[in-house]
Amino acid sequence: MSVINNLKPKPGSFHRSKRLGTGQGSGHGQTSTRGQKGQHSTSGGTKRSGFEGGQTPLLRRVPKSGFNNVRFRVEYEWVNVSSLEKYFKAGSEVAPADLLKRRLVKHDTLVKILGDGELKKALNVSAHSFSKGAAEKITKAGGKTVLLVGAKEARFAKIKAGDAARKKAKNGKK
Repeated sequence: MSVINNLKPKPGSFHRSKRLGTGQGSGHGQTSTRGQKGQHSTSGGTKRSGFEGGQTPLLRRVPKSGFNNVRFRVEYEWVNVSSLEKYFKAGSEVAPADLLKRRLVKHDTLVKILGDGELKKALNVSAHSFSKGAAEKITKAGGKTVLLVGAKEARFAKIKAGDAARKKAKNGKK
């Protein structure tokens, strides 16, 4: 019967640690298992991480040129014209907030209307962007398209206005 006071590790699983630098009688005397000469035989003999023995390291071999605009792309949430036909009554106002309420989009920050499907109802649709086909189908059905200014465009417009004001102030001083 095993009780907590008579538990022992399995035979062979427990090893005594090497006691290095304790002289000849330890069995690891003189060089303390570090060998005769060489970089690691004395203190301070370490290599920095990424060192590959004089060979050009991987970090320097990999090309680092190039650039892409993935960080700066504008991502729209999209809704097809067929969904507008299905979820909205004729003559109703469709805004990004209404699309969010009906769970056609997850966020109402930037919404684009795409032209997949048919539209037979006259709807007044407000969105940040429209495809050519979608705008054509909405106007053909008797509705209107209203182009909204997106969050990013609004920020750029504000920056442009500030730049223009600064330029005007600078020219006024001269």
